[in-house]
Amino acid sequence: MFGDMMGMMGKLKETQAKVAATKKRLDTVSLQEQSSDGLLKVTITANRELKEIKIDDSLLADKEQLEDYLILTINKAITRATEVNEAELAAVAKEGMPNIPGMDSFFK
Repeated sequence: MFGDMMGMMGKLKETQAKVAATKKRLDTVSLQEQSSDGLLKVTITANRELKEIKIDDSLLADKEQLEDYLILTINKAITRATEVNEAELAAVAKEGMPNIPGMDSFFK
C-alpha cells in the first residue's frame, strides 16, 4: 500500500513539474486575433499576456469606435488564449494523474 502511495506521490510531483514547464512554454506561444475587418490586430500569449496591438490609422479618427474595437478584439484574444491554456494544462495534468477509479470524469 505504501509503495503505491509513494509511487502516486512521485507521479504527482512529476506532473507538477510538467505543469510548471508547460506554463513557462505557454509564455512563448503567441496568438493573433483581429477585428472582423482587420483594422485592429492583437497579439497575446497563451498565458494571456498582451504583447502587441496594431491599429489602422482610420480608427484613430473616432475614439469611441476605437474603444469598441479594442474591447471586442482583446476579449476575443483573451478567450482564445484561455482555451489554449486550459487545453494544454488539462492534457498535461490528465497524462500525469495516477489511475484512480472515477477520476476520468474530471477530465472530460
